[in-house]
Amino acid sequence: MAKNEKSGIEIIESAEALQKELGKAESFFEKNKNIVFIVGGVILAVVAAVFGYKYFVGQQNKEAQAAMYDSVYYFESDSLDLALQGTGGNAGLIEVADNYGSSPAGNLAKFYVGVAYMKQGKFDDAISYLKDFSSGDLVIQGKAYALIGDAYLEKGEASEAISYYQKAADYKSNKEMTPSYLMKLGTAYEVAGDKEGAIKAYSKIVDMYPNSTDYLAAVKYKSMLEAQAGN
Repeated sequence: MAKNEKSGIEIIESAEALQKELGKAESFFEKNKNIVFIVGGVILAVVAAVFGYKYFVGQQNKEAQAAMYDSVYYFESDSLDLALQGTGGNAGLIEVADNYGSSPAGNLAKFYVGVAYMKQGKFDDAISYLKDFSSGDLVIQGKAYALIGDAYLEKGEASEAISYYQKAADYKSNKEMTPSYLMKLGTAYEVAGDKEGAIKAYSKIVDMYPNSTDYLAAVKYKSMLEAQAGN
């Protein structure tokens, strides 16, 4: 900094220096006011868009919750067609998922639709909705990955099943759900003819989840495969 320049507290205490700095600011504004107004307008537009989107999603969520109330009841009663298609003036889960998918309730409807289609044996439809579902929840997202794996395994596509079972097992690993996903992963590897992959999956249960209800089964299948492999 040049010796004749003032800064910090010196500017605040000196009226002459403060006036000089204000003059610099005014000069900058005059020279760049178009840019300043544009940048300011963009910032305001972004802020407005964020708040507008949050309000929109909030309204969508309220509508979705109201619309799917009866459909969830039918789903839990195992009346899957009524749950999916709706009845009378009530929207079905498909309509809620398709029309309100950006809201939390509409997103959850995608999961319900996927599960319903799985129960009906419509595996391609189940895969489509479950892939479109997304959640940060500890349990439900892993469950969605595992269901996609189930659907692919039912379709005879073991490699795709392995991919999604692995996602389920890797998703926020926990002692309650992860062992069951690893069991599914081991089964898919066996179906694919990959004994080493299956052994690794079962070994993770044996080594990491000894208190799991899947532990004894994992020990059994691991030992059988190792015997077959001559290990």
